[in-house]
Amino acid sequence: MEDDRAPAAAAAAPAKESSSSSACKDVPNLLSSFVDTFVDFSVSGGLFLLPQNDQNALPHHRNPGDDPLPSPPPLQTYYPPQDRLIAIGDLHGDLEKTKESLRLAKLIDPESGKWVGGSSTLVQIGDVFDRGGDELKILYYLEKLRREAARCGGTVITMHGNHEIMNVEGDFRFATHKGLDEFRGWADWYCIGNRMKSLCKGLEEPKDPFDGVPLGFKNVKEEFVDGFRARIAALRPNGPISSRFLSKNLTVLVVGDSVFVHGGLLAAHVSYGLEKINAEVRDWVQGLKDRFAPDYCRGSNAVVWLRNFSHEFAEKCDCSALEHVLTTIPGAKRMIMGHTIQQFGINGVCEERAIRIDVGMSKGCINGLPEVLEINGNSGMRILTSNPLYEKKKYRSSVESERRPGPGFLPQEHGPKQVEVKA
Repeated sequence: MEDDRAPAAAAAAPAKESSSSSACKDVPNLLSSFVDTFVDFSVSGGLFLLPQNDQNALPHHRNPGDDPLPSPPPLQTYYPPQDRLIAIGDLHGDLEKTKESLRLAKLIDPESGKWVGGSSTLVQIGDVFDRGGDELKILYYLEKLRREAARCGGTVITMHGNHEIMNVEGDFRFATHKGLDEFRGWADWYCIGNRMKSLCKGLEEPKDPFDGVPLGFKNVKEEFVDGFRARIAALRPNGPISSRFLSKNLTVLVVGDSVFVHGGLLAAHVSYGLEKINAEVRDWVQGLKDRFAPDYCRGSNAVVWLRNFSHEFAEKCDCSALEHVLTTIPGAKRMIMGHTIQQFGINGVCEERAIRIDVGMSKGCINGLPEVLEINGNSGMRILTSNPLYEKKKYRSSVESERRPGPGFLPQEHGPKQVEVKA
C-alpha cells in the first residue's frame, strides 16, 4: 500500500519555506524598529513612544528597493473651535517647568506624566530650544504626548519659534553647555544605533549624520566642538532631529477665532498666505529649500521675531496695525503670541486683541512661575496660574463667584485677574 503522506509532505514544504522566507524578510524592519526604540529610550531619559498613525511621520529606516516616499500631506493651518484649548508659551529647555505647566492645565497625570487631557487641544507656541539643557527631552516628551493624545481624541500642536529657526540655520548663540552635552549624548547613541543597523544586510546602509559637518570651528573652544558638531548634524535641514520632530511644527495657526504665532503677523504675511508659509517652512526644514529660512522668518519683522504687539508697555503696541491684520483673516478676533517675556504674567492688550503668553518660565530666562492660557470654545478665555501673588485682593476678579476652583480670568490691560492653582 502506497504511503499518501509523502505527496502531502512534499506539498507542504514549499508553503513552509515561503512562510519562513516571509518571516525572515521582516527581520530587518524588526531590528531597525528595535534599534530606534533603544536609541529613543536612551536619549529621551527613559521614554517609550507609542506606535503612531501619523501621515506626516517619516520612517526611520529604508530597505533597499523600497518605493520612493510619497509627498507628506499638507500641514493643517486652520482648525475649528475646540471645546478646550490650552496654550503654553516659551519653554527654553526646561523640562521641569514644561511638566509643571501641563499639570497646571490638568493635561498630564501628576505621577506618570501620561496624557489625561482627553479631547483637549494643546498648542505650544515655540522656543523649545536654547537657554536650557533639556531641549531634546522636551521634544521627545511632546511627541509622546502627541501620540497619547491622538488615541484619546486630543491634539498636540507644536510651533516654530525664532530659536527653532536659528538652530536649524546653525545659529547656536543661546545654546548652553548642558544643551551641547545633551546633543553630544544624542550623537553617541545615534551612531551606536547606526552601527547596529549596518550589521543587517537587509537594511539600507545608514547615512552618516556627520557627513559634511566641519571638524572644527573658529572661536569655539575645543571642549565644545563635539557638541557643536552634534547639534549641526541633528538640526540642520533634513537632519535626524529636525526632519523627525521640527517638520511637524506649524509657523502660523488659526483655531476658531484665535490666531497663534510666535512673534506676530503683519498684513504682508497674511497676503503671502498662511498655508503657504507653513508649507515652505516645512520644506526648508526637510532640506528641500535653501540653507537659510525664508525671508519672512528672518529679521525684526519676521513672523517669529516681531514684537510690535508684545511690548510689555501697552502704549507701545501697534494696535491699529493689529486690528488691520485681524480683519484680513476671516473670523479672527485675537492674536496669541510668545517671544517677549511678560514679567507680570499672561496678559492682553489692544482691548484683548493681542494676548501675550511668554512668562519666561525657564530657569534659563527669568525662572517665572508657570502660567497657561485656557480657551473654551470660541470665546471664554482664562489664565491658569501658579503665582501666589494673584491671590492678593488687588488682583481678584469682580466676577469671582463664577469661578471654578483653580482657574483665573484673562486680565485686562490695567490689572491681572488670575487666581492660584496648585500644580
